Amino acid sequence: MKLAGPISWLLLAAAVLSCSKKSSDLPENYFESIEKWHRERMASLKSETGWLNLAGLYWLEPGENRFGSAKDNDLVFPESAPKYMGKLIWRDTTVTVDIAPGVNVWHDGKPVTRMRLVADTDGEPTVLSYGSLRWFIIRRGQHHERFGVRLRDLEHPAAKHFTGVERYPVNPEWRVKARAVKVEPPETLKIPTVIGDVLEEQADMALEFEFQERTYRLYPSGESNGELFIIFADPTNFDETYGGGRFLYVPKPNQDGITYIDFNKAYNPPCAFTPYATCPLPPTQNRLPLPIRAGEKKWGEDH
Repeated sequence: MKLAGPISWLLLAAAVLSCSKKSSDLPENYFESIEKWHRERMASLKSETGWLNLAGLYWLEPGENRFGSAKDNDLVFPESAPKYMGKLIWRDTTVTVDIAPGVNVWHDGKPVTRMRLVADTDGEPTVLSYGSLRWFIIRRGQHHERFGVRLRDLEHPAAKHFTGVERYPVNPEWRVKARAVKVEPPETLKIPTVIGDVLEEQADMALEFEFQERTYRLYPSGESNGELFIIFADPTNFDETYGGGRFLYVPKPNQDGITYIDFNKAYNPPCAFTPYATCPLPPTQNRLPLPIRAGEKKWGEDH
């Protein structure tokens, strides 16, 4: 499907703005800022650390895990890899790599023979490389009790041929004023993941907003860089938007407990683009009965 160009988006945005009753609440250069945010997001998806180049996800067993392209390995890498590359050794809470003689694996510009690998939850992960392949250790589970290998291929066709994600037209009506409300006692958010784990977060605050004379709540499940992270579902899922819900970041409320939820920045989780991600899914509390026709639409086939 052909996507509308920037000029078409801005013309449509200007028309919407002219009839919006809430235009006085909009930040300066609002539509341009949404377009800039979207361009940066599309670029990030195609980048070396984006989601489009994922080529594998392998779960480790305690002890030694042989890897390479040969079919009798514990972890079978793509055919571009050597048949037997070495071993990944999981003992207690550490993973060590032992590279086979003659295999040129690199880290940070230096050849690797044997080294302890830092997982993604423990800081900047240790990234190993061979040709166009990149891989590193991830930890998952409520208590980070599972170790896996996330593999990238910088030559992945999905990244090479990516042309963008279709969106709903930017509409300022979907930038809604919200107030923080205290939740007493705190609610337990049970957050399932696509790999079968169920994570639990305690929520002592919710964001309450009104739309078309009805009141709704969304519960944040984390924060990053001064913003609250929200996973939500709505009736557009599956038919119009990704079936596993969408993600959204919201500025932390000000001293008066006020913030704005901008559904024009609702975006697809990584699992919309690859079967090798480990996405969280919306908790029951964030399943809105309101169709949110704003932000990104579905892309490709649901994973």
